[in-house]
Amino acid sequence: MAPLTKASLAQALFELELLPKKEAAQVVESLISLMKETLAAGEPLLISGFGKWTVKNKKSRQGRNPRTGALLKIQPRRVVTFKPSGTLRRRLNT
Repeated sequence: MAPLTKASLAQALFELELLPKKEAAQVVESLISLMKETLAAGEPLLISGFGKWTVKNKKSRQGRNPRTGALLKIQPRRVVTFKPSGTLRRRLNT
């Protein structure tokens, strides 16, 4: 099965006869851009029936290089987490 890409999303909108191909691509690009901006601002992103993305702050911590075993300090960072909705979880497990 092929992965779902921005191009395949735009193609699906076009095939549903919702938008012309060029406009469908612009809508998908705009949506992805809005999602990135929302998460970059640290705000949660919720799509009902699908799931919720949140940005979490990770503290610095001690780590180890798995190849050499040398200790190193992992810098603080922000990570995106995803929690699927109950609807999506039920659909995946049926």
